[in-house]
Amino acid sequence: MRHLHGYRKLGRVSSHRQAMFRNMATSLVMQERINTTLPKAKELRGIVERLITLGKRGDLHARRLAASYFFDDEAVKKVFSSLAARFKDRPGGYTRILRCGTRFGDGAKLAIIELLDSEIKKAEKVKNEPAKEPKAKSSKKAPAKDKE
Repeated sequence: MRHLHGYRKLGRVSSHRQAMFRNMATSLVMQERINTTLPKAKELRGIVERLITLGKRGDLHARRLAASYFFDDEAVKKVFSSLAARFKDRPGGYTRILRCGTRFGDGAKLAIIELLDSEIKKAEKVKNEPAKEPKAKSSKKAPAKDKE
């Protein structure tokens, strides 16, 4: 039995796994939504939520810890400015994992991991709303065509 046995190894050596999660965390913070496999998404969730909590803390030591993890300085700035402000009243649970079927080639379970209250999702929602047209007040019927 493997109850409470730490983490998923994902078939990688530790240095590869660490580099992969650093890259995925940087991408998730910058793009706010990424597609991956379900086990990777479940492991990434805890990492990203810890980093956002560091951003909410906001002190210099927290900034240096986050900067040592992310590959991009823009990701650190985003966590400490916009994401910290967005999640300031939320006690945790900053990400959402949506399952999206299986991959055709190897049957791996796929998932989308995204940050809650994403600006990307809000932009898509506004873009997909149908334009409201005012209704005509007169209800004239179209003339009937003559049958000959």
